Parts: sequence; C-alpha cells; structure tokens
Amino acid sequence: MERTSMKRILCPIDFSEYSVPAYEYASSLARRYGAKLFLQFVVELWQHPSACFAASCAEYEQFRRSLLSAGDERLRLFVKDHPAAGILPELVVEEGWAGDSILSFARREAVDLIVVGTHSAQGLDRVLVGSVTEAVLKKALCPVLAMYQTPQDSCRPVTSQRGTELREILFCTDFSDHSNRAFDYAVSLAEEYHAHLTLVHVIEGLSRLRYSERSAKAYDLLNKLISAQSSQGQGITAVVRAGRAYKEISQLVNDKHADLVIMAVHGNNSMDEAVFGSTTYRVVQLGSCPVLAVHPESAAGKSTEIEAMSNSAQ
Repeated sequence: MERTSMKRILCPIDFSEYSVPAYEYASSLARRYGAKLFLQFVVELWQHPSACFAASCAEYEQFRRSLLSAGDERLRLFVKDHPAAGILPELVVEEGWAGDSILSFARREAVDLIVVGTHSAQGLDRVLVGSVTEAVLKKALCPVLAMYQTPQDSCRPVTSQRGTELREILFCTDFSDHSNRAFDYAVSLAEEYHAHLTLVHVIEGLSRLRYSERSAKAYDLLNKLISAQSSQGQGITAVVRAGRAYKEISQLVNDKHADLVIMAVHGNNSMDEAVFGSTTYRVVQLGSCPVLAVHPESAAGKSTEIEAMSNSAQ
C-alpha cells in the first residue's frame, strides 16, 4: 500500500500547558515522515482591551505591531525551551481569530495534518460551540489530531529520546465510505511506528437475537481489511462490540492502553446537531487519548479496499 502523504504539519499553540504535548507529538510526526513543521501563534486583539483605547490610528498600529513582535519572541523562546531533535519549525505569527487563522493557513499552505492540544470537556454536557479546537475539527479539509488532556492523563503516549512512541492504535469503522477512507492513515501510522493496530466496529441498537448474525458479518468485513494488508496483517487484530459506540470505544482505549484513536468525521456542517452528537466528537470530548479525525475531503483519492462492502454491512 502506498504510504500516506504527510509532508506539511501545522501545530497551533497558545502557550498553555496543552501546547507542549501537542508540539512534542507534531515534532515526532514531522521527524518520522520527514515533514515540514509550522508552529503557529495567533494574536487575537479582542483579548487586549488596551487596543480599543488607542488615541490614534498610529498608536493602534504601534500597539498591534508590538503584540505581533512579542508573539514572535514567545514562539522562539518556546522552541528553545522545548527542543525537538532534528526539527526546526517555521514560525508563524498572525493576527485574527484563532480558528479562522488556523483554517486559512492550513488551506493556503496545503497542510496535510493539524495537531491541536487543549483540555478535555468536563463530561458530555459541556457544549464546545465556539471553541477553537472544535471549529478546526469540523471545518479543516485535512486530518486533525486532537490532544485533549485529562487531569489524570492516563493514556498519554510514551515519549522517549526518539519522540512520541505509538504502541497501540485503534481504528474505528462503521463500514461507511467516510470511515474506510481513513484506513490508510491507520495502516501508515502503524507501519511507521511499528505499532499494533486494532480494527474496531461497534454494533448499536440490536436485540441479542440479531447480534450474533451482525457480529459474524462485521468480523468478516474486518478480517477482509486485515487480509488486504499483506505486509502488516500479522500486527492487526479485529474487535466487535455491542452498545453505545463512543462508550465502547472509550472503554476499549482503557482496556488496551491505546495511544491513538483514528476515526472519520461524517461531514463539516457547523450547524448540524448530528455532528455535535456524533461518535467521533464524543470520543474526542472524553479525552481518553489523542484522536485523529479524518474528513472525507482529506481522504479523497486514498485506497478504499472495502467501499463496495459498506452496503452489505447495513
């Protein structure tokens, strides 16, 4: 299978404690894939009330330039304080709203991956509308790796002198076209990190009588995915569970001490309530471990070994 392209990686930071693990992860991926790494900081003037009281346009412009200059200096100090062997990121300081600036830069520079770090939501009742991370997750045209860190930080990937190490990766599929198109990323990362890959399908809303039949069919489809990867097949296993998908996936993350979950995002309509309640977003919000969310647009043209089977899984 052709290796997934990951030549340009963007890591936005806000200098919070969550920026450090995101930068470590992004640096590790850049080193592994030989990718160019962009480190971005966005100056949001609305967070600086002093700008509103500038006596003149010249004074306002001077204040604006001083914030941009200070941001550039903070970025340089951040890189100096958190050295990443073999990686010299390109520093980007922009003015605007963080979400828009991140998305605009990613599209303009044809970024292959965005790595963002933020705190996890406190339960599923907390709505993340308006948050930078959610905006990026929903609207980016490339995959987004979201590193929601919990206070316990129980499933954080191991970091060594070589960078972030992935030992166990979960790829979650519902056998839709969107989901199957994310499979290349799962296989590529598993091969690159010599990680074990678990393919997961969760059956929801079935009676015990029908579960046996659907479970057998799901295992058959998962095993066909595995058999298609001749070079990696020995390091891939299949798991089928029944219940609420986000709960079963989160539990499996804990059971297997997973380092990364890979899932598809079914659309990017910011006003669609179904998107807010989707399995992908709920798994991300729970913050059990980093989640790589792959959009349909970002996977266009990738191999889709079992797209033709998706209808038979219904």
